[in-house]
Amino acid sequence: MNREKLDGWCEKGILVLVLAVIVFGPAAMGAVGVWQFVVIEGLTLGVLALWTLRIWISPKPQMLWPPICWCVLAFVAYAVARYFSADIEYVARKELFRVLVYAFLFFAILNNLHRQELIQMLVLTLAFLGMIISFYAVYQFVTKSTMVWGVKSPYDGRAGGTFIYPNNLAGFLEMIIPLGLSCLFISRLSHVTKIFLGYATVVMLAGIGVTVSRGGWLVTGLVMIAFCCVLLSQQNYRIQAMVLAGILVIGGSVVISKAQFMQARVEKSLLSGSVDDLRFSMWQPAYRMWQDNFWWGVGPGHYDFRFRQYRPTDVQLRPGHAHNDYLNTLADWGLAGAVLVAAAMVALGWGVAKTWRSVRGARDDFARKQSNKFAVLIGAVLGLAAILLHSFGDFNMHVPANAILAITLMALLSSQWRFTTERYWVSLGVTMRCLASVLLIAGAVCLGGEGWRKAREYTWLHRAQELPADTFSRIEALTNAFQLESKNFETTYAIAESYRRQSLDTSDEEANATTREAMQWFQRGMKLNPFDGYNWLGYGMCLDWISAEADREKSWEYYERANELDPNGYFTTANTGWHFMQTYDFAAALSWFERSRRLEWEGNDIVRNNMPIAEKRLLEAAEAGRPRGQNSK
Repeated sequence: MNREKLDGWCEKGILVLVLAVIVFGPAAMGAVGVWQFVVIEGLTLGVLALWTLRIWISPKPQMLWPPICWCVLAFVAYAVARYFSADIEYVARKELFRVLVYAFLFFAILNNLHRQELIQMLVLTLAFLGMIISFYAVYQFVTKSTMVWGVKSPYDGRAGGTFIYPNNLAGFLEMIIPLGLSCLFISRLSHVTKIFLGYATVVMLAGIGVTVSRGGWLVTGLVMIAFCCVLLSQQNYRIQAMVLAGILVIGGSVVISKAQFMQARVEKSLLSGSVDDLRFSMWQPAYRMWQDNFWWGVGPGHYDFRFRQYRPTDVQLRPGHAHNDYLNTLADWGLAGAVLVAAAMVALGWGVAKTWRSVRGARDDFARKQSNKFAVLIGAVLGLAAILLHSFGDFNMHVPANAILAITLMALLSSQWRFTTERYWVSLGVTMRCLASVLLIAGAVCLGGEGWRKAREYTWLHRAQELPADTFSRIEALTNAFQLESKNFETTYAIAESYRRQSLDTSDEEANATTREAMQWFQRGMKLNPFDGYNWLGYGMCLDWISAEADREKSWEYYERANELDPNGYFTTANTGWHFMQTYDFAAALSWFERSRRLEWEGNDIVRNNMPIAEKRLLEAAEAGRPRGQNSK
């Protein structure tokens, strides 16, 4: 087998693996879970291996290196630096490996999948995938199903397809629809292929419709208008543009008039005077985090874990993300990271401006013939514009499947530099091939090692979830997971809580030993995540449980620290009330319970169970003429 043929097989192998990444991510609930992203890492590892092989077997190895590559490389270097200075190592490492996967895929697609037939296969695969997922979403909406691959979605009346969160499906589809439309109207594809693209686009529009996503509907409408404007600017496409605009107006009017649930959501927003009150409540902490850590941010992926310290009173659940990718970037990465991201987008825009005329050709040429290159350019630009607009009100770029699709579009746009100039082609001599191989092999080793460790840890954590709660068998499984990943503070907290709850049902001597074991695990958690007030809370509860009545005052400093880290959390507040129940200061306990109830009543079992007891004890004390409290703080 000659080198050219072997090189061709490697290129096809990279295409298959990249397509597997693009298809698997959305199909596996956006690849937000641990094992799903491990699969993505494994597929990326294969891409790196084949790319390394291509570097050595290609007759004339070259690398395309447009200006955006320097921006991507700079952000990767910044991410590595922030990892080493992050407060929560486990979270920063998880975020770093996501950045590495995205960067490797960007460079791999840019340098291996830039031929027109390969890009065509990418576009058609995306259209087919979007159509199939949209069919699933329409089925969910029509049957009122809330199940996604057997997992219950909390979004009744809305469809998410293979995504749990419907807005993530909207973000995914709104990147593909412009590609489908541009290839339908502008490309030189066959009539049969165009019929398929037209059908797939209609189905994807229906898919966005059943997500009942206000942001998705608005962004898709703006993108369709922009596409019509592009067609109107071309003399031979003005009739098609006007027909498309008419269809959009009529179809949009019919859909909106029938979509009662969407009308209710929009009316609620208008009456409240805001787009989404809860979203704004999550934006404010992100902005405050950024202001407190202006240059470097709180740390990669740290927003969710620093949120409790900045929590407003009306958000009692974990937000996960800020529901605004721009604010989230500022909070996590600081101004320095945001500037690097902005620089990459500016470089990408500059590349589009440079290649626009070369790809489109003269205006008269475009009027006479269609162009696959120009179709991909228009579709990718509008797809990226859609996700960038939607990112003002959601966290689509924090969903791996959507982030990878956006990176794929960026790589396709950047690859079109080759139509403008040969300047950015770098010939790879022996030295450069060695350097590139070392970097790719190092990346593959890192991804493989991290993926293998996470897969084994996930196996034990999954096994622990299936075991009865607070049993020694479950603690053993959690401990095995901790031995594989000693930086996971969520595992230490789960072990500590299991020991603590066990101590409530054992004899005094056993309870003392079990409680002290729990305290050791809480202390580990304090070191691994210094911003998690629940470890301090649990440690204080353990002190209350094993200490003599006269010594229970010593636990207050731990409750105090927990309230500093989570000043507006109903759970922390309720357990502080429980602490005063143990010190027989029922007046103070009642005060903390009342505040916790104001923060959250539904599901607040601690207050519901203990507040009547505190009220009863206070009443008994008043009737007996005794003081209400002895240790009021």
